Amino acid sequence: MTAPAPVRLRSATLDDAKACLAIYAPYVRDTVISFEYEPPTVEEMRARISAVLPHKPWLIAETDSGIAGYAYANTFRARVAYQWTAEVALYVDSSHHARGIGRRLYTALIDRLRTQGYRTIVAGISLPNPQSVGFHEALGFRKTAHFPAVGYKFGAWHDTGFWVMDLGPGSAPAPPRSAADFEPRS
Repeated sequence: MTAPAPVRLRSATLDDAKACLAIYAPYVRDTVISFEYEPPTVEEMRARISAVLPHKPWLIAETDSGIAGYAYANTFRARVAYQWTAEVALYVDSSHHARGIGRRLYTALIDRLRTQGYRTIVAGISLPNPQSVGFHEALGFRKTAHFPAVGYKFGAWHDTGFWVMDLGPGSAPAPPRSAADFEPRS
């Protein structure tokens, strides 16, 4: 048995849009993990990455054969009181499932968000999805909400749950720091 290829984590660039889309598109087309009906275009994926990077991390897991997965944080809600909360998402190419890539990506993402000063992270999960629920709970997320029949896809109504992780104390917080503050300087 050969050892798995080494995985490097790095921040996304706009040039990663096509590879991220290749990973994400099957989740859209074939599952209810994403409630989108059609995969976005490469340009839309590039715009999504561009919108996230100035404020929050978008991380890439890369092997010698290419991008194996990605994780990112985004705005939870627009009101200023929510600025210390981020919503997180993770997508791993199906050929790289069960290799620890998702855990590495999420752990690095959580560490970055904690360092930036975020207090809480939220993950939305389409239900039922015991693999995702187990994954999130193993990392320390706890279920806080269950919304029945809130998404309609593939001819059926689907539930969504929200899992939350507390990242640390929250007294008189400063606004979260920009993701750009944590990028290496050349």
